[in-house]
Amino acid sequence: MWIIASRESRLALWQAEHVQALLHKNSGQPVTILGMTTRGDQILDRTLSKVGGKGLFVKELETALEEGRAHLAVHSLKDVPMELPRGFALAAVMEREDPRDAFVSPHFESLDALPAGAIVGTSSLRREAQLRVRYPHIKVVPLRGNLDTRLSKLDRGDMQAIILAAAGLKRLGLAERIRQVIPPETMLPAAGQGALGIEIRANDAASAALVSSLEHPQTFREVRAERAVSRALGGSCQVPLAAYCITQPSGALRLRARIGMPDGSALHAVDLEGSDPEALGLEAALGLRAKGADQILTSLTSHG
Repeated sequence: MWIIASRESRLALWQAEHVQALLHKNSGQPVTILGMTTRGDQILDRTLSKVGGKGLFVKELETALEEGRAHLAVHSLKDVPMELPRGFALAAVMEREDPRDAFVSPHFESLDALPAGAIVGTSSLRREAQLRVRYPHIKVVPLRGNLDTRLSKLDRGDMQAIILAAAGLKRLGLAERIRQVIPPETMLPAAGQGALGIEIRANDAASAALVSSLEHPQTFREVRAERAVSRALGGSCQVPLAAYCITQPSGALRLRARIGMPDGSALHAVDLEGSDPEALGLEAALGLRAKGADQILTSLTSHG
């Protein structure tokens, strides 16, 4: 019997059940799910950047792995810290769903249609920084909670629009809520957005073999480049950093990255091509540093 540790939000359980079905189909072995509530799910009155970052969604699941209560944990890859704790490994990255952000609004068809003073909710400093630069006339407010909670806040009129990951809405059959899939040129995604990562104990060869069939080499190559940028800049949800890599028809990787101030006072960008994911990510980080990323990181640290 194989056990998957999962958060208990509807989206997290969908992801775990998706992996459960694939593993059972590929191996013929029984796979069950251990649902857990994490600190990240419990603390809803403060932004993630103020309470320890996205690692709060991962820690309890890692404890279950460490204690042998589960064999693997399924994560949204954008929630997985760039450096895993000692003793853990990212065993597989699955084929990516739509990596872009989605504009959701009952009254407006797109970001461009929002009037001055419109209130837009987002949980992400990355989104906030890009929104404020491009749409200085709107008001950005923090939005926490699982996907259903966020949608209910929008539906009761707390805000005119919210920004969510398109992948989550599509996975839960809520694609009709998307009024606009925001192009990367307008809002660059987070490192790993739309991809699922499977974490195991580093010395667990049996689980590594079990999940190897789920690996998607192209996605893994692309997200390695994205995560390398973030790792080189100390990336976490406290850093308004975007990184998005695609494979060109030639086979080369195109990596775009942005870092900005949440108040919209600065936004630096690089757009590079290369073949080695890790080297390309480091080159992008150096490019952002040359444009002023360190000043942004220092400012955010001093205000943290």
